[in-house]
Amino acid sequence: MAMERIEELRRLLNQYNYEYYVLDRPSVTDAEYDRLMQELIALEEQYPALKTKDSPSQRVGGQALDAFQKVEHRVPMLSLANAFNEGDLRDFDRRVRQEVGEVAYVCELKIDGLAVSVRYEDGFFIQGATRGDGVTGEDITENLKTIRSLPLKLKHPLTLEARGEAYMPKRSFERLNEERAARGEEVFANPRNAAAGSLRQLDPKIAASRHLDMFVYALVNAEELGIHSHSEALDYLQQLGFKTNPERRRCATIEEVIEFVNSWQKKRPHLPYDIDGIVIKVDSFEQQKQLGATAKSPRWAIAYKFPAEEAVTKLIGIELSVGRTGVVTPTAILEPVRIAGTVVQRASLHNEDLIRAKGIMIGDVVVVKKAGDIIPEVVSALPERRTGSEQPFCMPTHCPECGSALVRLDGEVALRCLNPKCPAQIREGLIHFVSRQAMNIDGLGEKVVAQLFQAGLVRDVADLYALTKEQLLALERMGEKSATNLLQAIEASKQNSLERLLFGLGIRHVGAKAAKILAEQFETMERLQAATKEELTAIHEIGEKMGDSIVTYFAKQEVKELLDELRSYGVNMTYKGQKASAAIHTSPFAGKTIVLTGKLETLSRNEAKEKIEQLGGNVTNSVSKNTDLVIAGVDAGSKLTKAKQLGIEVWDEARFLQEMERQVSTT
Repeated sequence: MAMERIEELRRLLNQYNYEYYVLDRPSVTDAEYDRLMQELIALEEQYPALKTKDSPSQRVGGQALDAFQKVEHRVPMLSLANAFNEGDLRDFDRRVRQEVGEVAYVCELKIDGLAVSVRYEDGFFIQGATRGDGVTGEDITENLKTIRSLPLKLKHPLTLEARGEAYMPKRSFERLNEERAARGEEVFANPRNAAAGSLRQLDPKIAASRHLDMFVYALVNAEELGIHSHSEALDYLQQLGFKTNPERRRCATIEEVIEFVNSWQKKRPHLPYDIDGIVIKVDSFEQQKQLGATAKSPRWAIAYKFPAEEAVTKLIGIELSVGRTGVVTPTAILEPVRIAGTVVQRASLHNEDLIRAKGIMIGDVVVVKKAGDIIPEVVSALPERRTGSEQPFCMPTHCPECGSALVRLDGEVALRCLNPKCPAQIREGLIHFVSRQAMNIDGLGEKVVAQLFQAGLVRDVADLYALTKEQLLALERMGEKSATNLLQAIEASKQNSLERLLFGLGIRHVGAKAAKILAEQFETMERLQAATKEELTAIHEIGEKMGDSIVTYFAKQEVKELLDELRSYGVNMTYKGQKASAAIHTSPFAGKTIVLTGKLETLSRNEAKEKIEQLGGNVTNSVSKNTDLVIAGVDAGSKLTKAKQLGIEVWDEARFLQEMERQVSTT
């Protein structure tokens, strides 16, 4: 009897959730919904063996967490390139058409929220993660469960990954700030910050109380499900029970895209949630593959950012900061002003030439905008509103941190401090070294690094590995547990692959992508240290400027001493990623285009793909005359049929595993 009632309550609550949060057509009152939910919770507490992971009761918030676990995205969550005007959109369209010919686009509203990834196995929601740096995010599964428009169980038992934007509706934001103000707490600046803060609460009950929502905008493994376009994928996601944004349009021309952009620029204030632009994507997955992606962004999509909101305020001062490369940057200190939902007190002035060109003086009334609704910058001064008390600004001739003479290098507008012992550069270099894309040392934020530096405990990055618990406990707000966790994180960073160390060292012109290329090519720090400019620039992605910078960096005596010190502490100096080895050249997969189809019994599709790629193969989703090999699992369908029609070699899973074992035994 209890089981039947529990199943009936779950069915009703899931139905009412879908009607209210996805269809926006509620069929029962809030009071009736709450009554049924309380009855379900009571029954599940009485009969805990009957509680299931897809029960609607799981949305009220589970147990609080001690910390968020890291999640590595199976497919990177790339960011989008931006367009700021009609010309940028036409340039994007021209590049796309030059590559793939006739094309259709899908235009969607760019929700101002937090990008997340959600995974389902056999139809059940099993994990949700933040975007993070695009490669690694944080597990926020329990918090995402509190979003009632996100299905805990799909209408079909599918295994899939979807991407979406979690956001806080305007009415939820207003209610939250009213409650916080009534309690004397600081209010949130905008709905996006409120949503991000809610999803990063360690206690899911707090997230549940914030009434977040979510639109799903991508199906990662769509082609595995027989879907061939983005518009089809969105329709399919909707059929599975996901909430997709209805304000989307498929456009055949760039003129239709521009018309859609212009119409929503006018209508955006009337939406019940914030948007900051329009996302334009090539509809065909086949064309998306043809266009490919850079290290940061897909070439088949672009985000049109609405013009920045502007405000007028007073510039009360200019502050100088010295970055890790020695560049001295002026920052405007402003009388607080609200722009695009946030209070702005600082804004970029970029460099001395820009200040002079805009005629900006300290004390001026200035126009400030947020570029792309994110980065505040001073647009112009309003000289007609001057009182005579304004003061001109002059960049200093010497470093504000160490007193060394500032220089302007050939071809640069920035003034730079060239003193390698400049405290600001060392401090900023330390912050860069421990950052997420570099050595990724949890617990070493900017404030802790500044404390360590100010206390004289670290002078360079090697000193981090000599820190003791007693030294850490002497720092302000550093407890026993925090100190232990920090030392463990520092110790764990010693095992990082070479590319993280290379990026963390802050070699000029060497970003994260270049560091990975160098690590893969040279494999050890010793080989890279000995590399000539000719060897470096022979690598396709390494240019003259980067080559010169790398050779100059490793020629310095202080760098050699630093690397020796890091070695003495046990910091790894070798590449741990996958590299084309000699085994690849004897591999039957080397240089071949391979398609996986059907269900594999021993490996997941992603595991098989990774193993093939490690041995030099290229895995694609569709069978064509360019396909060299098809590996067919159980219930292989149209791809297997097409492979046979084209006379392409086909292996079953047993043959594939046999070959994999042979490769392992020969390496």
